[in-house]
Amino acid sequence: MGIIFSMIGDWITGEEPPPPVVLVPPLFDFPPLAARSRMAESSYDFLFSKVSRACLFGDYFQESGKMMARISLRPPDDPRVDFTATLRGPFGRSTDMPVKADGVFRWQRHPQDPHNFVDLKVSNSDNALQLRSCAFYRDYGVGVFAVLPVLIKKRITLEDYGIMGVRYGSKHLSVGTTFTPIPSTEFPTSMWMVGRMGQITSGVQYKPVGKEQVESIRDLRNWSFAIDYGTWKKGPLNPSFNFSMEYCNNKELIASFYQHLVVQRRVKNPFEGDSVVGITNFIDLGFEIHSRINGEELHVTQGESNIQVAASWQANKNILLKAKLGSASSAAALTFKSWWQPSVAFSFACEFYEVIPIILAEIAINFKY
Repeated sequence: MGIIFSMIGDWITGEEPPPPVVLVPPLFDFPPLAARSRMAESSYDFLFSKVSRACLFGDYFQESGKMMARISLRPPDDPRVDFTATLRGPFGRSTDMPVKADGVFRWQRHPQDPHNFVDLKVSNSDNALQLRSCAFYRDYGVGVFAVLPVLIKKRITLEDYGIMGVRYGSKHLSVGTTFTPIPSTEFPTSMWMVGRMGQITSGVQYKPVGKEQVESIRDLRNWSFAIDYGTWKKGPLNPSFNFSMEYCNNKELIASFYQHLVVQRRVKNPFEGDSVVGITNFIDLGFEIHSRINGEELHVTQGESNIQVAASWQANKNILLKAKLGSASSAAALTFKSWWQPSVAFSFACEFYEVIPIILAEIAINFKY
């Protein structure tokens, strides 16, 4: 009856009812923090759905007895700068685990350009002060970057003296290399080349892993190869999927599948107008399996699984549900985020390996115009 009276009222007043609207909430964490510095890293480590899978399997899942808090500040007077402080430590009165804290002050040339930046990281770990900078010239596709540990307790490896890099990037090709600023016979320290053709992305990377390995280009233990088939994700509002195969360091094969779904469901929200008839949900699914191919046993640390599957569901702009099932441990998380100024996010997770609840509190403060 209410709908009929509303139609009669609209006919009498001569006003047409507003068109139906489907709400599109913002993503919880987009873009990921790792994506802000992708031009200072190897493209091989960012493609093949690696960042998406790392967020799906890792975000809001803390190990037993641990907690993490993060505060982000962005002054409205200069949106090009921001400061992020992170605190990680034991949950409760445990004294066996040290408290780790770091703060990153970042400046970028334009608020919407994360590829040209300078940041300064202060930490209570061995690397107390680190300077990082990146400059990428989009018109030419050429970029340079550097990571320089300013204050460090012990300089053992060449990377402890700093890393410099040169890269070329276009829509279909990324090539780059890194090297140390001091003279050394170990040149380069890493190389990569990644190409995309249609729905297929393939890449190769030279990067010595482990102190026991000889840094030689001829040693296959220093090489990794990957191939990916899927749609090129242009944004969070576009559904996508990726199937990837990676051969790592002549000893491990990693197969993975990741899918990002954008679905709409009908909903009646009492806090919205009558024209709001639905809402957009974001669903992420992921599967990953690690297997040894040289006969050695695959060793994983606590909390890591060689076979795992995960799913996340963002019901609206405030609620995110996540769960993962693995060979070593399983976990579930419920996260609530407010979008007021300042914004606050709080997550409660439970790990089923030891059946111990873990609390993860994240605070994000963003001041905008």
